[in-house]
Amino acid sequence: MADSAENITLKIEGMTCANCALGITRTLEKNGGEHVNVNFSTGEALFTLDQAEKLPAIVNSINSLGYKVVEDTETPKPTTGLSTVERKFYFCLAFTLPLFLHMFLPFAFLQDPIVQLLLCLPVFAVGFMHFGKSAWGSVKTGFPNMDVLIMIGSVSAFIYSLIGTIMYYGTHDIHNYLFYETTATIITLVLLGNLLEHNSVNQTTTAIRELSKLQETKAMKVTMHGDHEHLVEVDFREINKGDVLQVNTGDKVPVDGVIIKGNATLDESAITGESIPVEKNINDVVTGGTTIVDGNLRMKAERVGKETTMSQIIQLVKNAQVSKPSIQKIGDKVSAIFVPVVLVISVLTFILSRFVFDISTQKAMMNSIAVLVISCPCAMGLATPTALMVGIGRAARNGILIKGGNTLEIFADIKNIVFDKTGTLSTGHFRIRKIHLFNSADEAQVKKLLSQLESGSSHPIARSIVQELRFTHNGTNLLNINEHKGVGVMASDNEGNTYRLGSYKTASALTADNSHNIYLIKNETLLAAVDIEDELKPDAKSTVTAIKANGITPVLLSGDTADKCRIAADLTGISKVYSEQSPEQKLNIIKQLSDEGPTAMVGDGINDAPALAKATIGISIGNASQAAIQSAQIILLNSKTLSQVVLAHNLSKHTLITIKQNLFWAFFYNVVAIPIAALGFLNPMIGALAMAFSDVIVIGNSIRLKYKKIS
Repeated sequence: MADSAENITLKIEGMTCANCALGITRTLEKNGGEHVNVNFSTGEALFTLDQAEKLPAIVNSINSLGYKVVEDTETPKPTTGLSTVERKFYFCLAFTLPLFLHMFLPFAFLQDPIVQLLLCLPVFAVGFMHFGKSAWGSVKTGFPNMDVLIMIGSVSAFIYSLIGTIMYYGTHDIHNYLFYETTATIITLVLLGNLLEHNSVNQTTTAIRELSKLQETKAMKVTMHGDHEHLVEVDFREINKGDVLQVNTGDKVPVDGVIIKGNATLDESAITGESIPVEKNINDVVTGGTTIVDGNLRMKAERVGKETTMSQIIQLVKNAQVSKPSIQKIGDKVSAIFVPVVLVISVLTFILSRFVFDISTQKAMMNSIAVLVISCPCAMGLATPTALMVGIGRAARNGILIKGGNTLEIFADIKNIVFDKTGTLSTGHFRIRKIHLFNSADEAQVKKLLSQLESGSSHPIARSIVQELRFTHNGTNLLNINEHKGVGVMASDNEGNTYRLGSYKTASALTADNSHNIYLIKNETLLAAVDIEDELKPDAKSTVTAIKANGITPVLLSGDTADKCRIAADLTGISKVYSEQSPEQKLNIIKQLSDEGPTAMVGDGINDAPALAKATIGISIGNASQAAIQSAQIILLNSKTLSQVVLAHNLSKHTLITIKQNLFWAFFYNVVAIPIAALGFLNPMIGALAMAFSDVIVIGNSIRLKYKKIS
């Protein structure tokens, strides 16, 4: 249950509404818990604890409130048969139906008060046990929950009926006191509501289950017996760091590691959202949860258990789904005072109905009970977390990790998005923009020399040039190719000619033009100068266009030269450009923009970490490292595309819209329903049914976000 002595995650059964969560929150804080986050819809409590020895006492205090702390498993096993709530509902339904239909069925014995009492008793007992303990526990915490209203309503109707049965049995007046069907129907319908709510909430938490299933795999571990290799099937949980694993076509990569033999094509869509398979070769890193489409490989396990990328993603999504946006504070404040206010309204309804408007005691009591059962703080409590779970879960399935509801809320209203250039707007791969020839040099020969010389360098620009010019490399005729760090590459040929390739420092004695990136010299003659440009991502322009269409100002902020930044800005359509900026200057510009309006910074998550941390929202692109996770609020796992920035923004907007719709419905429902019940226009049984379905409407609207078309 505990991730460590400080960070605790508890799985709690029995929470039914926001007030349950508030009560448990108060209990945890009273017992030393800090940074407490309790989500009744997922049944989880996250908090930090200075002293781990306090945990058993905390668990006991939660259990004493009527809830149950259970062992948390990362991948819960599917349940078979009926759940506890389903069994209780069907049991109660069997007794409630004949009791409710007694006035319509041609069976005289059902009219007998004793028969009605006997039919009601089993239902009342189940309801008392199911709702009573939770209700009493919530009263003790000072945050009475929905179960308090249900218990008061059903107990009032039952006791009133029981007293009437004892006092007026055998008289004609007794039927004015019999409301056993009201008691049984309220309990049964609320159980139905709990059942529907439970099943609906499960639909909003599918992202965690789907991600967890990606980890559930077997692996073939390579072991040695003497001089012979053997493959042993092991569960992914049994893999240790350093183990050698065989992964074949169709298999899932079980953990994070590096390829030591073979090559394969991998489907990484589960991690990055990128649908196009990726080629992987020796020394390439592979990620647990991805699938081999074609090929076979051996890998060495490097990150296992909770260290794997997938485990970190799952934990980030879990944390995000319980993190509250500020808009939820409205619902929490109302929920905290809701039940006491409803109790007061219910009592006033009875007093005014009976003593001011001279309504009969029976009718006044039914009006009062109707107020209790029609009220629904659950809908207000469900409005935000269910939408967050769907929105954040949908983002995760698309390779977008959003750290919490508050991040999502702020990003929906972002005003500026600042882009770094290298590795963000650009691919990080370089290409030749232009070759300038001097002294009658032959272009084909220059390209061949460039390819051969750069093959001796480990610099990223050199690797890009070799890849671009590989078609001209027809076997080397250069000798002794050596790279001198900070200077360039030097070589010679069989005829005794010497060649140098490097920056302007290499050619400064031969030309005054320092505007080029690379200079090629044969002996002491300048053959060529090369202009290099950083290749832009294919969707960079369309992403910037979409951002501007959403009313957001795109900004380019880079330490690169003014010429290169201006070229990138012109190609993408960015008009606001800051070039040749030092890290300190970048921070000042981010601060200035953030003061003008909420500002997001998109960077690679490592060298841009300070700027990401300074921005209102930091977005790390293509990097799931600890640096990115710590410095950014949004992590885009697919480094090949920028379009995830737009998708993340649109998902944030639509999730916030869904939350507002849910809160509106929850408030509107109660504002309208409570007066109708108080005025006597609503039967308690109809009220219980309406209360049950109000939750389902809110959850259904959240589930709609799961399938809503979002570009």
